[in-house]
Amino acid sequence: MKIETIAIHAGNKIDEFSKAVIQPISLSTTFQRAEDLSYPQGYIYTRMDNPNRKSLENVIAKLEHGADACAFSSGNAAAAAFFQSLGAGAHIIAPDDMYHGLRNQILQVFEGILNVDFVDMSDLKAVKDLIRLETRAIWLETPSNPLLKICDIKALVQIAKPYNIKVVCDNTFSTPVFQSPLSLGCDFVMHSTTKYLSGHSDVLGGVLVTGEINPHWEKIRAIQVLAGAVPSPFDCYMTVRGIKTLPYRMRGHNENAMQIADFLNKSPLVERVFYPGLETHPGHEIARQQMSSFGGMLSFQVKGGAAEALKVVNNLQIITQATSLGGVESLVEHRASVEGPATRTPQNLLRVSIGIENVTDLIQDLENALHSIS
Repeated sequence: MKIETIAIHAGNKIDEFSKAVIQPISLSTTFQRAEDLSYPQGYIYTRMDNPNRKSLENVIAKLEHGADACAFSSGNAAAAAFFQSLGAGAHIIAPDDMYHGLRNQILQVFEGILNVDFVDMSDLKAVKDLIRLETRAIWLETPSNPLLKICDIKALVQIAKPYNIKVVCDNTFSTPVFQSPLSLGCDFVMHSTTKYLSGHSDVLGGVLVTGEINPHWEKIRAIQVLAGAVPSPFDCYMTVRGIKTLPYRMRGHNENAMQIADFLNKSPLVERVFYPGLETHPGHEIARQQMSSFGGMLSFQVKGGAAEALKVVNNLQIITQATSLGGVESLVEHRASVEGPATRTPQNLLRVSIGIENVTDLIQDLENALHSIS
């Protein structure tokens, strides 16, 4: 099946009793045993498994060309389960431009448990030079958040494999519509399903997908079940519902983002645009090889500093100033102020999640706001 068909059907199961076309929500926390003490439908307790979670995991695994998936209550919970699976003393190599929530998780929650080096993932020699005996994982984020850096997935996998190092790709920005990290050699894929997969800014979640079922994956599954950071049946239902339109939504996000990136790139009030679809982007050629399209996320630096950047966001009328991304509505954020005092993000940078509104309206909104600093 093609991706549009998978998105609609792989997360749905017609109810065998009512014949409801849309799978109902199973809110029960526990399931009846048979006289022989077995569980005829395979469900025991909803922390361990649930019909709605199984459907969500099935559709995402198939979208990512994976063997299995584990759904979690948030993207951070999904990442934490992977980090826990590495064991104490493990060393991780991670991007220098990494989602700050996961960067802080590694540095604070796993302080004294894991060791980490942050590096520019486009510098393959620098990555290889950081490998040591304790290195257990290379964490990729491409395009990265918020600078939209691109790293060469295949090349990094080739560096990792001789050392039996697991390669994990945060595919939140691209989604399986535009990029397939497992097909490029990664061992695992991670998503914040809060973003594009659910797509409507109304449900929190995360997922890990594996290329093969092996002892490492079984350990992650055990962490999911025993630590219990699982999504509710309602959250799973809502995410499956959002996924049904994912391929078509992503095309709209991508088309709008490309036009807006071109507009911003030509504006005399913009210092720099970060979007891999632009030929001027340093990672454009690699992105073109490993992505089918370039996605709906971009960042840009306004001419000036923090004051000018804030003036722009405060003069937008359609694009909402709010954190998060991937919803049908356009959002803008001054990332440095969110990331805090330790941020490395330029003070004049704005990250924009391009929605699927009319692109002419979005461009006009940006043009009007930019003129506030002219």
